[in-house]
Amino acid sequence: MNITSRFKQPASLSGSILLSHPSLQDPNFCRSIVFLSNHSDEDGTLGVILNRPLGKKLIQLDDQFKHFALGQAEVYDGGPVEREKLIIAAWDWRDTSDSFRLYFGIDINKAESLRKENENIHIACFLGHSGWSPGQLEDELKLDSWVVSNLNLDLFEQMNDKAKCWKSAISGISDEMKLLADAPEKPWRN
Repeated sequence: MNITSRFKQPASLSGSILLSHPSLQDPNFCRSIVFLSNHSDEDGTLGVILNRPLGKKLIQLDDQFKHFALGQAEVYDGGPVEREKLIIAAWDWRDTSDSFRLYFGIDINKAESLRKENENIHIACFLGHSGWSPGQLEDELKLDSWVVSNLNLDLFEQMNDKAKCWKSAISGISDEMKLLADAPEKPWRN
């Protein structure tokens, strides 16, 4: 059964969430949630994995961040591409749990400025990113490697719990997905 075909997909997936299908075994994306910051036919797709905290703060990566208040920002594994590159993102939720303003790929000074303007803004740092060449993600969607979902506040509030965040999000898609998500990650070890 093609899960993704049940949902009408927009022309651009920018601002969407990708949930890895429970059967996806690629270690780079197994049980992952990817926020898509950019998607186009010409440039392909760029995003970051939301549910892979590294258990480190920005200041632990480099002493240069000790002079910034944001040195305590959480750092996540953003994906398998350019793992040495740091991406800073900031967001604040609007009036509803599915509407927010995003600042993606900003520098530390912009992040500091945003925090001074709004102490409730959330800031996270990602090492690396996830990327697909033009048409590649669409091919993976046809193979049911991913389920497209909408943004919601719950995902962002659970980012630090890799397994719980993914399982909660994918289980909300359908009863079939809940059943697949509840299966052991490596059933042959049981």
